[in-house]
Amino acid sequence: MSESLYSGGTVGGLIIGAIIRHGDRPALGDGTVRWTYAELGDQIGRYIAVYKAMGLKRGNALSILASNRAESWAAMCAGLIMGMRYTPLHPLAAEDDQAFIVEDAEIDLLIVEGAKFGARGEAIRARVPGLTHVLSFGPMDGVRDVLGLAAAVRPAPLIDESDADQIGWLAYTGGTTGRSKGVMLPHRAIIAMTLLLYGDWDWPAEIRYLAATPISHAAGVTIYPVMYRGGYVRLTQGFEAEAYCRVVAEEKITATFLVPTLVYALIDQPALRAKYDLSSLDMIVYGAAPMSPDRLKEAMGIFGQVFVQLYGQTEAPQCITTLRKVDHDLSRPERLGSCGRPSPFVDVKLFDQDMREVGVGMPGEICVRGPLVMAGYWKRPEATEETLRGGWLHTGDVAVKDAEGYLYIVDRTKDMIISGGFNIYPREVEDALMGHPSVASAAVIGIPDEKWGEAVTAFVVLKQGANVGAAELQAHVKDKRGAPWSPKSVNFVDAIPVTGLGKIDRKVLRAPYWEGRRRGVA
Repeated sequence: MSESLYSGGTVGGLIIGAIIRHGDRPALGDGTVRWTYAELGDQIGRYIAVYKAMGLKRGNALSILASNRAESWAAMCAGLIMGMRYTPLHPLAAEDDQAFIVEDAEIDLLIVEGAKFGARGEAIRARVPGLTHVLSFGPMDGVRDVLGLAAAVRPAPLIDESDADQIGWLAYTGGTTGRSKGVMLPHRAIIAMTLLLYGDWDWPAEIRYLAATPISHAAGVTIYPVMYRGGYVRLTQGFEAEAYCRVVAEEKITATFLVPTLVYALIDQPALRAKYDLSSLDMIVYGAAPMSPDRLKEAMGIFGQVFVQLYGQTEAPQCITTLRKVDHDLSRPERLGSCGRPSPFVDVKLFDQDMREVGVGMPGEICVRGPLVMAGYWKRPEATEETLRGGWLHTGDVAVKDAEGYLYIVDRTKDMIISGGFNIYPREVEDALMGHPSVASAAVIGIPDEKWGEAVTAFVVLKQGANVGAAELQAHVKDKRGAPWSPKSVNFVDAIPVTGLGKIDRKVLRAPYWEGRRRGVA
């Protein structure tokens, strides 16, 4: 471990500090258990004792496949304090993806929630011969129950064995362009993120944070600033609208993170909002995918000016930019389409293909540098060099900047549709479609077309009771954006496919049209 005068600032240190400072305050609950910070510290110490008894140490790799449960968080914290490398597994991902990640990340210990993922854990163990240890939360055939092991040992002291430049999280990208890549996030990047979220978001005075989306991803890393502030975290096992509303009302939840599709679900459930008191919600953070400005207006009409938007990516988590509560200003409706302004201490510029900075109102790729940025991709030197070329993280997102410094994401560079010589970004069409009063959600792709090269094609979910035809929606987009943006075809569907992270799954939408063709998709 480095003994440099300027070393320090680790996730392990943050966790230990929160436990010491906030001892008797409520820390974490999941509907089954409820721990104070001191009790969380006791549990973390027990997992450390179990890991050390197995021969695990600093530099080993831990992965967890489980739903949102308190023991998952304690087990992960224990690994980080020991200086282990942690790789989350998204519970909704496919077996192939999970097995690939466990093998690629060189995982030493996999912990599986037996009741929900026991069969998947067995399949992964069979496919990854290098996986040395498997434990389970609860009973699982042929695997030791870590809950029982932890209950039977004396808690180890909480001593931080990590350092700032060591990989804390090895988090994998969504894999929409092929095999996912392991993003090496050193402790310093996670601490930078935590301090930025702590200082730049509009947290309520009393933080009671609800994580309904998987804590393996964005909802999970948001727990760090909550712990730093001594707030309470309530975990739920997935999002079901009524259960979610019930927990908000019963626990007086003041802060939450939701992807846009889940915000839409709350908007479209007036009966639930009448049944449950949701007035305690003081900060609703949304991100991971764009939200329609028109649907955001609806949400603000219901919940008030309580929204905060994050923009980040695995390679620079959570806070490249922030659109704060004050920026959600109905007197400036155009700003609702913005992802905000750059976070403090994060350099953000828009570059053209030759890495020349573009002017106000001109589209350019969002490029980032600063302490938030990853160390690189795991075992992918070529991909690392390409993404970090020129000393900047190239996000792959295209945006324009206004005169006041607000960024407006147009779309992913690889999602751009070239139709009749026009460069069309799907989000432009999607926002126009969702501006129609009958449209609940929409997704847009380009499909092969002999005349146009690519034809703009829309998939639309209508609001309950709505009755509108394709021609009306095509005319609506033409009026809003212009003829080239108007979809050549409109498909009415019951739901838009989304990835496990809540993003529109364009890969699924494109598959029937682009099968057998060589084309990169994002």
